[in-house]
Amino acid sequence: MKIFGKVRHRPSASWRQATDRAFTLIGDGRYEDAGALLTKAADLEPWLSESWFNLALLHKFRHDWEQARAAGLRAVALLDKETGAPDWWNVGIAATALQDWPLARRAWQAYGLKVPGAVAAGAEPVGMDLGSAAVRLSPEGEAEVVWGRRLDPARIEVLSIPLPSSGRRWGEVVLHDGVPNGERTTSAGPSYPVFDEIELWAPSPVPTWVVLLEAATEADRDALEKLAADAGFAAEDWSSSVRLLCRACSEGRMPSAEGEGEHLDPHDHSEPGHPGPLGHRTAGDLWSPERECGIAAPPGLVRGLLDGWVADSPDSREWRDLEEVC
Repeated sequence: MKIFGKVRHRPSASWRQATDRAFTLIGDGRYEDAGALLTKAADLEPWLSESWFNLALLHKFRHDWEQARAAGLRAVALLDKETGAPDWWNVGIAATALQDWPLARRAWQAYGLKVPGAVAAGAEPVGMDLGSAAVRLSPEGEAEVVWGRRLDPARIEVLSIPLPSSGRRWGEVVLHDGVPNGERTTSAGPSYPVFDEIELWAPSPVPTWVVLLEAATEADRDALEKLAADAGFAAEDWSSSVRLLCRACSEGRMPSAEGEGEHLDPHDHSEPGHPGPLGHRTAGDLWSPERECGIAAPPGLVRGLLDGWVADSPDSREWRDLEEVC
């Protein structure tokens, strides 16, 4: 059949069978076997953009960015429409992974996004102002969701302090997938997408520490977080910020501030004596002075930061058991 003067071939039954079987194998993690079938499908229908889109998708799953870029470019060359195709998004992810900034800029623009600033040779796209988002670190493992700042459509700078089990640090930049897998809402109304991490894009030199605090009030806790932020680093009360969620809750539309105040969050699966809003409740009183806190700061600064925090109010503050954990 013809579409706007272009001949569009229907994929053959053999193409459909090979492709369907390949995606079943991908779901089982059998990427090598899936790759053989998708290569066969591309040989059967080389003029079909979906053949190359599927191969680009497979190479993305395998983190083979050179191959993902090559297959993605073949896919977009065969597109019928000019903008908005997901093929361009995959090209953008591959180009970002490879720091191929001219191609990344071209991909985001072809998808329909505005990329501000002059096009300088080899310069990465900046100033896209995509706001905040959440990213699920190690989605196939511990699957911890943290907050960050979107640098572009494929990268997030982590602004939370991840738990050590994630292997990630505050300030790291992670490459993430294009389709959100969950959502976090706020009491003020805005909602934020949750993206799945693909891989670490830029490591952080700042280590993560865990420390036990005695903070008489929330204001005492807040003072440490502000002190760390003023120094250019971070502190986070894991006793309040960490919630243990089942997979269905994590990948759903979840309120981000549940568990604070008097409301008992039915989605919080933590237990008394363990991290999380429910795990740190006390009988008749919502505030427990003993807090488990994560700190992102250099070794030469972290103790001075804590000592300075205590010195500002020695009657209501104390710390112990400082340990570097990531």
